[in-house]
Amino acid sequence: MIIAHLTSAHQRSSSRIFSKMCKSSIKLGKVYLVCADGKGDEIVNNINILDIGRSKNRIMRMTVSVNLIYKKAISLDADIYHLHDPELIPIGLKLLKDGKKVVFDSHEHIANQILSKIYIPKFIRYLISVIYAIYEKYSLKKFSGLIGATPNIRDHLLKINPYTIDINNFPVLSEIQKDDERYVKSNDIVYIGSISKIRGVEEIILAMEYVKSVRLNLAGKFNEKSFKQKVKKYTAWQKVNELGFLNRQEIADLLANSKIGMVTLYPKINYIDSLPVKMFEYMAAGIPVIASNFPLWKEIVEGNNCGICVDPLDPKEIGGAIQYLIDNPKESEKMGKNGLRAAINTYNWSLQEKKLFSFYKQTLNTQSIKS
Repeated sequence: MIIAHLTSAHQRSSSRIFSKMCKSSIKLGKVYLVCADGKGDEIVNNINILDIGRSKNRIMRMTVSVNLIYKKAISLDADIYHLHDPELIPIGLKLLKDGKKVVFDSHEHIANQILSKIYIPKFIRYLISVIYAIYEKYSLKKFSGLIGATPNIRDHLLKINPYTIDINNFPVLSEIQKDDERYVKSNDIVYIGSISKIRGVEEIILAMEYVKSVRLNLAGKFNEKSFKQKVKKYTAWQKVNELGFLNRQEIADLLANSKIGMVTLYPKINYIDSLPVKMFEYMAAGIPVIASNFPLWKEIVEGNNCGICVDPLDPKEIGGAIQYLIDNPKESEKMGKNGLRAAINTYNWSLQEKKLFSFYKQTLNTQSIKS
């Protein structure tokens, strides 16, 4: 089997695309990853990475880069084309007309996500969201199959195309777990991922005013310079270590030295039913989670007794949860073990890999819906 993963918006190092799906796909045959990050062609872990070059701006990425990706993709003559960005849907339709099997992987509920795009003026976000929803319904029903990154996205896509499954973005356990005794946990808490206001980072920083002898490690990049400048003025910033972007090994080391993982995203429509990979990475690392009190997240965190759910907009409540886990190490350790057990039994990539393989094999034997 020849499988070609296509992305115009993600880096080649994307956890979901490269570390999980591409590495897994190698077990089925030859794998290509066509991307547009400007880092050149290379072969990594037997995965053929083909780079069409980085675009100068978002408009160029959605036009010129997309066309170049199509030209590269069609030359590969793959058995399955796996698309990871909504701007690639038009070339997916072209590949379908060429007689190819094409799968679209929706990492987000895109129509809802558009409503949260801060770079789009508020007065036209709703219009764009509606237009995309109409286009999505028209186009995705023609695809060979669809993948949703969460059960909620899957249920949405099922209304468009009956051949839809969810492949959840759960962690690869071997990447996260560390048994080396040299790791000695400090009174450190950790946030991993993109750093922005709607991801609750401001409230986590402010929560540091309500804790004693605790430091916050921020592992990721700020999305906005103005937001970074704002939070660095807070007194609580003195208790923050800004680590920047970390690779997978560095993240594993950081988690091994941390006592609590933070995932207090804002109650936005595209977050409430999401399954953030950081939550499950914390669980896989055996540390308790402090998460937003969304119903789905409470079901996971409190249902497995692996952390505490809080109001993500309340720094004092967040700080209280942090201090409680620091002051009660036995309870904290118990929660960490419960989270690890849940990750091993349920929330891990190996189980999703099996679903992906079955989906690919069935896709090759399924007629695309053309009407």
